[in-house]
Amino acid sequence: MIKNLDRIECELILKQNYIGHLAYVYQNKPFVIPITYFFNANKIICYSGEGHKINAMRKHAPVALEVSDITSVNHWQSIAVHGSYEEYEGSEAKALLHEFSLGIKDIIMTKERRDLDFISEFSAKIAKNDIPIVFVINIEEITGKMRRK
Repeated sequence: MIKNLDRIECELILKQNYIGHLAYVYQNKPFVIPITYFFNANKIICYSGEGHKINAMRKHAPVALEVSDITSVNHWQSIAVHGSYEEYEGSEAKALLHEFSLGIKDIIMTKERRDLDFISEFSAKIAKNDIPIVFVINIEEITGKMRRK
């Protein structure tokens, strides 16, 4: 049976996971890429190096994030978040990146029963001299479905 998820159920899926698929538009073409995220208080915290997706989101702030838990064709749950890109700098960016790091570490310890020492263990590598771009997806809407048979 397929069922719609309510907001609380959708947020629980966001809280229990840290990898999703980010959708954005660049030169009138849709792109979808995997991304590491941390959900807290109606926002999704992410970071990245300079590049294609950051340039695209700076020009076109509406984005989407999809997160799924799939066990089998008859046992899955999936959510879609629609929101807007917002970039942070300075002390606000550092505070968000710290929150991101601690949050991801807690999720991995709970879900995977392993400890992490460094941010590079669970997310894309950023060159040593590069400063990460810290951004949030401000959530405007969340929808979700699940199937259990």
